Amino acid sequence: MRLRFLGKGGSDANGCPSLYATDHDSYLVQGWVTATTGTVEIPHLLTGFAEPDTFIGATLTDTGRGTFRLTGNPVADTATVEQLDLAPDETVIEVPRMERAYYGGVSDR
Repeated sequence: MRLRFLGKGGSDANGCPSLYATDHDSYLVQGWVTATTGTVEIPHLLTGFAEPDTFIGATLTDTGRGTFRLTGNPVADTATVEQLDLAPDETVIEVPRMERAYYGGVSDR
């Protein structure tokens, strides 16, 4: 799987939680390990690195402490994982890359 780095932030570690675009029309989300397999925790700011007119296609649950939890497919492919700089308390999941369209209008105010 080919990865394109989009952004990182949220910790002092080199790898940090990070977001990558894949060549499979998906995102790889590198985040902190949780007690639930396939669920990671990421800082709110990481969602801002999604590509224009797209969003992370997973339910984001706000923890109330500046982070979201989200669930996706755990990534176990060695060639993919070796491309990442994972801290000991991090793991990576794959989630859909969803397209969005703006259907609003200009405000009259």
